[in-house]
Amino acid sequence: MARNNRKIVPESRHVLQQWKYEIAAEFGLPVGYGAEGVADTEFAGELGATSSGGHIHRGGWGHLTSCENGSIGGEITKRLVAHAERDFSL
Repeated sequence: MARNNRKIVPESRHVLQQWKYEIAAEFGLPVGYGAEGVADTEFAGELGATSSGGHIHRGGWGHLTSCENGSIGGEITKRLVAHAERDFSL
């Protein structure tokens, strides 16, 4: 069975990317933030990037465990559901 990862609202991609980095920072996970994997070093500490031996983790999620990545995805899902319930409640 083929997976369909097509976004229903393509404009939401940027917001979801931003949420990923914000949540990773809240969880204390070492990721940098920036377009095409270029970390914004000015805000890297705020967004959860860490420096180890002078190297800042730049973009990408391969160095995180599947559990850590799953935690980020789960938190995004919880926030999307809460947002929908708040906005669409009667």
